[in-house]
Amino acid sequence: MPQVQAIVSNGQGYYQLTQINVGLPAADEVQIRLKASGICHTDWDSIQHWNKHFVVGHEGAGIVSAVGEHVSRVEVGDHVILNWAIPCGQCFQCAEGNLHLCANHSPVCGCGLKGHAHAAACQHDTRPLERSFHLGTMSEMTVVKEAAVVKIPKEIPFPTAAIIGCGVMTGWGSVVNAAQLKAGSSACVIGCGGVGLNVIQASKVSGARMIIAIDITQERLDQATRFGATHGIIADKNDPDFRQVTAQVKQLTDGLGADYAFECTAIPALGAAPLALIRHAGTAVQVSGIEQRIEFDCQLFEWDKKYINPLYGMCNPQRDFPRILSQYQQGDLKLDELVSHTYSLSTLSQGFDDLIHGRIAKGVVVFD
Repeated sequence: MPQVQAIVSNGQGYYQLTQINVGLPAADEVQIRLKASGICHTDWDSIQHWNKHFVVGHEGAGIVSAVGEHVSRVEVGDHVILNWAIPCGQCFQCAEGNLHLCANHSPVCGCGLKGHAHAAACQHDTRPLERSFHLGTMSEMTVVKEAAVVKIPKEIPFPTAAIIGCGVMTGWGSVVNAAQLKAGSSACVIGCGGVGLNVIQASKVSGARMIIAIDITQERLDQATRFGATHGIIADKNDPDFRQVTAQVKQLTDGLGADYAFECTAIPALGAAPLALIRHAGTAVQVSGIEQRIEFDCQLFEWDKKYINPLYGMCNPQRDFPRILSQYQQGDLKLDELVSHTYSLSTLSQGFDDLIHGRIAKGVVVFD
């Protein structure tokens, strides 16, 4: 049983770099030697609130180091991206094509605990360890279901590949799969961090004629412009109802409002904000995964407005990851540029600090 370094948390605000043992893959599993792991706000939230011991991390890319006897999609030596939408292929949602909502494997399961893991393939001090979103990518090695990996070309840099697994997929998929944004339309993007930048990029690739970036600093808006935004609006922290932003959006859109608006901040007070920015019969998308209870003024839904809350960009990994990689290879998606800084497991605390204070678009742990 290989012994490797990993970040393990107690889910009560504490985490440490420690040694864990990683088992061999079962018949339908794959053992991965991780080469890169994205740093996400969800990782920080899990460390603070999950109240259990687990291996941190849910964005990863690496090399297949062993396979179970029934595995056919990949072989030892293949480069892969990990995904946490792990379909069983048998349940009602999988049969409906909603692989990201799998009733048997989804980490957002019936218990209501995001990140819940039902299996333990790692050990620490002989105790079984769960892995964040069934993956646990902040570890030098992990074991996952075959359905949790997608083979990629070997020329794709591992840090770039790792962030596709969640941050890129969530933003891109919210535009392409969930909103199905139409060419020639207008879109507002509230929050221009890692996920918001991918919403902006996907809107551009989808043919939006106007992409209005909304954030609280000019630095963030300048960054959004580099990724495809055509206009920028600085929001006032003291205007949670977005009255000033709404007025500016309507001025830019001939008094109508935008065709689409995407909320990418995870701030509960802004949960209803995209509804205020769209025209009648427009589409508001809550991208960031707000889970707190919030109140809505029903007048915001007038008239015929739609509000959707997609999970993971309605991800179908085997279908969507190759599409994202194709757009990246064609130069349509800036993914290398999203990786602002790289870290090691031993400097992860700096990575979290940079993330929390908005110094980076995306940070990645790179393994030697």
